[in-house]
Amino acid sequence: MAIKTFGVIGAGQMGNGIAQVAAASGLNVIMNDISEEFCKKGLSNIEKLLGRSVEKGKIEAAEKDAILSRIRTSTNIKDMADADFVVEAATEREDLKFKIFRDLDAACQPQVILATNTSSIPIGRIASQTKRPDKVIGMHFMNPVPVMKLVEVIRGLATSDATFETTWDLAKQFGKTPAQANDYPGFIANRILLPMINEAVYCLYHGVGSREDIDTVMKLGMNHPMGPLTLADLIGLDTCLAIMETLYEGFKDSKYRPCPLLRKYVEAGWLGRKSGRGFYEY
Repeated sequence: MAIKTFGVIGAGQMGNGIAQVAAASGLNVIMNDISEEFCKKGLSNIEKLLGRSVEKGKIEAAEKDAILSRIRTSTNIKDMADADFVVEAATEREDLKFKIFRDLDAACQPQVILATNTSSIPIGRIASQTKRPDKVIGMHFMNPVPVMKLVEVIRGLATSDATFETTWDLAKQFGKTPAQANDYPGFIANRILLPMINEAVYCLYHGVGSREDIDTVMKLGMNHPMGPLTLADLIGLDTCLAIMETLYEGFKDSKYRPCPLLRKYVEAGWLGRKSGRGFYEY
């Protein structure tokens, strides 16, 4: 089936980034969120990023206008009846994602693929909420979406070959490089990345080094573009905690136990860049 209209659930940091790359690839986009305010904020962010690209000479002003013209916003999930492919990019909460997938299953045409941008929740568990488990797949974009080249494509137990191939080709259409992962907690990216971040938080917790020294060691010693504590603030400490809890619950292995300091920051509302304070102040 030809994909002409692409649906995105969630207009936040990940959702508006996915909407932007989809629209830039020539697709019409429906970006949905629970309120008009969130939709406007997401659209404003896309406009700002495209404006920077114009300033840097990466795209023409006319191209910016064309991309924006292909995006429409929605606050009713039933509008996804018009979509040929949908990606969910809501908060990393199982109960929320389950409800969204039940609603999408009811709203969308039966042939439509339903993808999730989940960082760690098993695809099979999400697929079981629908009557189309063969058409449910993970499409895990990296943050910031317009810049990062990787899309992790995760097959659930029931995901069909046709669903996988369509999703793989779509990632390439977006100018991304897809990598295949199987359906284990955390998949590939976060099963490796988040324990490293968690260990960096433990280093801070145990007083092994200051936040700056921990980040400097990883940047200059391991050639990482940013330190793990800075990266945690960018991802969102609540998201980091949610992923670590999924890993810990999924494997029942103590090496995935979230650091108490990470939990303490989240409970205090210190979530990183989005709240103005995490391991650093913004």
